[in-house]
Amino acid sequence: MAGLIRDGMTIMCGGFGLSGIPESLVLAMRDSGVRDLTVVSNNAGVDGKHLGLLLETRQIKKMISSYVGENKIFAQQYLSGELELEFNPQGTLAERIRAGGAGIPAFFTKTGVGTIIADGKEVREFDGHKYVMERGLTADISLVHAWKADTEGNLVFRKTARNFNPMMATAAKVTIAEVEHLVEAGEIDGDHIHTPGIYVKRIVHVPNTVKYIENRTTRPRPAA
Repeated sequence: MAGLIRDGMTIMCGGFGLSGIPESLVLAMRDSGVRDLTVVSNNAGVDGKHLGLLLETRQIKKMISSYVGENKIFAQQYLSGELELEFNPQGTLAERIRAGGAGIPAFFTKTGVGTIIADGKEVREFDGHKYVMERGLTADISLVHAWKADTEGNLVFRKTARNFNPMMATAAKVTIAEVEHLVEAGEIDGDHIHTPGIYVKRIVHVPNTVKYIENRTTRPRPAA
């Protein structure tokens, strides 16, 4: 992140729950001391992990999210007025990010029409149905986590860790990818690449990524 980060930036952060989160990049953001961040992320991590770390140090000014449960610090800061929150239906958030990456400034969706989601937003009628206008989202920096990358920045995501990462990689001025496996250019089959390297400016190789389980669910072993 050298030479990139400053107070007041807008950051996109990949992940869904604790799956596919760029944990080492979030730690680096915390340690930098940067403040007054606007963070676009599906959720705010949990207490003591992921974006919960930036909430603990009060480095986040505003969250643009769809789900903020599982985080007591988030709730405390929001209810006390310390933290701004822009709530989005999850599909709308995903499309706002995708639109931003595609250079689409706004789009219309049925989701939220007639609810507080539409308050203050333009509503139009198409073919007898009402739609609310949503703005595309872009950021100064996107922090993403990939399973594999080559030295040209081509990224491959794995299973549910794919989530918001590919969309966010396209929607920022600078995308930094934390990757588990780094290979030489040409070693990844072109048909297997999810995000082309043209979108990725920096790569951090983190071979021993800690993968947290948000809610561990177990059942007793059957009697012998």
